[in-house]
This record gives sequence, C-alpha cells and structure tokens, in this order.
Amino acid sequence: MSRDESPGSRKDSAKQLRIKLEGIHHITCITADAPRNVDFYARVLGLRMVKKTVNQDDPSVYHLFYADEQGSPGADLTFFEFPGVPVGRAGDGMVHRIAWRVASSDALDFWAQRLRDEGYESTRDGDRLRFTDFEGLGLELAVVDSSDAPLVAEHPEIPEELALQGFDGVRAYASDPERSRPLLEEALAFEPRDSDWEARGERRGSLYAYDSPPPQRGLQGAGTVHHVAWASHDEEHLAWRERVIAAGGHPTPVIDRFWFRSIYFREPSGVLFELATFSPGFAADEDLEHLGESLVLPPFLESRRAEIEARLTPVENPRVRSGSADRRG
Repeated sequence: MSRDESPGSRKDSAKQLRIKLEGIHHITCITADAPRNVDFYARVLGLRMVKKTVNQDDPSVYHLFYADEQGSPGADLTFFEFPGVPVGRAGDGMVHRIAWRVASSDALDFWAQRLRDEGYESTRDGDRLRFTDFEGLGLELAVVDSSDAPLVAEHPEIPEELALQGFDGVRAYASDPERSRPLLEEALAFEPRDSDWEARGERRGSLYAYDSPPPQRGLQGAGTVHHVAWASHDEEHLAWRERVIAAGGHPTPVIDRFWFRSIYFREPSGVLFELATFSPGFAADEDLEHLGESLVLPPFLESRRAEIEARLTPVENPRVRSGSADRRG
C-alpha cells in the first residue's frame, strides 16, 4: 500500500472495480418507414412491440420498442422513425451488425426458410445466419451456449424453442480499435476475449467486437444503428459516469427517459454508447398485458398529445390486430 493510500480508500477502489455492466440494455436504430418496420420486427421476426412512443428530443417522430414478452433489457431493439430519410451506410465508428441468440441449428433452418418465404435472403456461416432488414440493417442469428435466461416473445407462427432469445452482441467498424481498449477494459470493465470484449454481470452478458471499416465514409440514415446501450444497476449509475469521466470521456448528465435513466458518450472509436438503468421499466405506465398497444408519452409531453399525434403516421401493434386469442398459450 502506498504512503497516500489508506485501507479505506483501497477498499472503496476495490468495490468500484467489482461493479459490472449487465450486457446490452437496448440498441437504437433508424428507420424511414414505421409501418413496414413494425411488420418486419413484430410480425416477421416475432418480437413483441412493447412501447409506441416518440423521440423525447424530437417528439415529431416515433420511437418504437421491440423486445421479449416482458419488455426486458437485453432483448430491446428500438427505432427512431425519420420519414423520407435516405438509406444510410455503416462506416468507421458505427455499429454494422446486431446479433441475437437462438437455441439450435434447427432454429437457423427455421429462420432461413421463414426469411426466404418473406422475400429476404440469408447467408449461413456455421452456427450463424446473416441477413439484412428491408433498409439494409445488418442482422445475425447465432447459436450460443449460454446460461443466460432466454428472452423470448410469444408469436403464433414461431415455436418458443425456435424464437429469438435476446442479444448476443454487436459488431462495429473501427480503423484503430486499440484506442478504445483502455476505456472498454478499465473504465467499463469489459473483459477481453479472443477477438472481442464481453460485458458480463450477474444476470447476463453481451459481446462487443470490431471489424476493419470499408473505404466509404459512413452515413447515418435508414438502416443504421444510432447507439448501443449497456445495462447498469440503478444504484451504480452515477459511479459509471464518474468512471467514464476519469477515463477521459465526456458523458452527458443523467437524463430521465421515464422508463429508464440514461448517460450518453462516444467511445474512442466513435460509437455512441449509452448506459441505461433497469428501472422503472416499460410497465411504469402501461399494464404488462397491454404494452405497446397505444401511443404513450412521458409526462412532460402529455400536454402536447394532440399536436404530436397529428404528425405521426398511424401504426398498429400486430397484437391488437390479431387479438390475444391468436397467441401461444
């Protein structure tokens, strides 16, 4: 122990080092077509639409959330809709692929056929199936041996054992990923693996990896990832912010997103990170049985409901259309 280090301060430091992020909380992307987006992610991929709301920083546009049956962090894919925005292109400093877990090779066979029937081609690479959505967003299903609880949504056409089970990780483009290593490993406590990093806590974990970027400059637009959020325990949220600052990062203040609290910053390779809390969750303002069935607004926007609704393209949760009787028992 150094002369200036007290036993108490060393104990506090060790406590700080033990905190862990619980994998991916959610991933937010951009679409130009909310109705088609709902059809692809809720009907074709079988995710549950758990929240229909608006972008809190630009309430003229949708913010749509898809997840498992409970609306769990770790399965939550979200989209901002910017109608008419051109198709984007992932480049240096951007996430270019999102991977979900599935349980078996049979699941990959099922999804290859289901996607083909819907007009989407896929590529099989061992225990992985790669494809894109209708706007070119890179997606992957991976057979993963994990003890993490499967995060599954109910769907009348998709057997539970074949359904998507939550995020496995994301891949980003980076011209110099070593720039990010200190922040990932020291500040955020990601564990290095063979060719990637893992953020793993007591509940679950997710992978973060880099690939060499294409020569073309990235363009944010439809079919691109806006940011990736990592799950923080509520009581550790401020400690994570202090760690990012100590590592030279520039996080925002804590922002209340009503369903969770958020901190944003760019990691050194350019990817926009968010740290999001588990609480209060999507059932804070809707009954769990009826998540995503109507437009909900955070309290500070409720007085503008008529104005906001008039600007949005109507979209319907497929569960409202089909009725609860069509779901699996």
